Amino acid sequence: MKFNTKKTAFGRHETFALRFSWITKGFQALKKNPEIFTSDTATIELGVGKNMVASIRYWLRACQIIGPVELEPTKTGSLIFDAKTGLDPYLEDEATIWLLHWLLASNPDLATSWYWFFNKYHKPEFTSQELTTSLNDFIKDVIIEGKKPSLSTLKSDAQLLHRMYTQSKGNGRTPLEEALDSPLALLRLMSQTAGGRRYISRPEVRPGLPLGVLGFAVMQMMQQRNLKSIPIEDLMYARSNYCAPGAVFRLTENDLITKLEKLVGYMPNVFGIRDTAGIHQLFMLNECDAECFLETHYKQAGVEVMV
Repeated sequence: MKFNTKKTAFGRHETFALRFSWITKGFQALKKNPEIFTSDTATIELGVGKNMVASIRYWLRACQIIGPVELEPTKTGSLIFDAKTGLDPYLEDEATIWLLHWLLASNPDLATSWYWFFNKYHKPEFTSQELTTSLNDFIKDVIIEGKKPSLSTLKSDAQLLHRMYTQSKGNGRTPLEEALDSPLALLRLMSQTAGGRRYISRPEVRPGLPLGVLGFAVMQMMQQRNLKSIPIEDLMYARSNYCAPGAVFRLTENDLITKLEKLVGYMPNVFGIRDTAGIHQLFMLNECDAECFLETHYKQAGVEVMV
């Protein structure tokens, strides 16, 4: 969750955007065969080409559904995607897509460009070229030691960013498989201008963001930073190389505050809001697993939560 200039990753997606079936398909294949991604039969079992096998493996790691090194299901991955006990194994609830977005954008070690765009890039309107240039400038500024990625690699990341988050226009010249939207496009965190040459991504009121996912993100962030209280400004703006839910979810300040106030009542006696020395802060009254917020959401959505 904290950006480390010595731990970065670029271009590992093999130029393939995350697709709807890949998380479910990859996770459940891994559960059946822990060696699936190094197996000679992976292309047959997953029904995709060799490069796509590598891409599925990458997206599972980048979205923190499996571990970064050991390639075993994470706690969150099992909670959501287990075929028998998972809360949403087939990605039917939009909350799961919001969750995947948070897990991706808060993983600077493996999804550095996604972390940068949602936490550090604040230009509301831009072209693909401007995005590439800004990402390259960021890398030049922060990575002092070690090998820097090539401009072509950064361009690939930048282009994939707007492809994954923008709903396709149905261009007849685009192959069907390439035109299929990534699930992240449903979140409408990015859009194209009428001419299609520029992209827009700015803070807005996000009524579709579930409180359970916001609660998960806030609790996870506070636990990883070992905090019992945090200024609401730090939840809005990424500071000291940490992620911020308000930035990742592209919320306005007022909408973040409104959602945090609702979050206090969503799971009583976990969070509280008060002013301390003139600073508006969120307090952790009682610690719980971040996943408890997800379980509450899916329970309210009518999904049977396995205990």
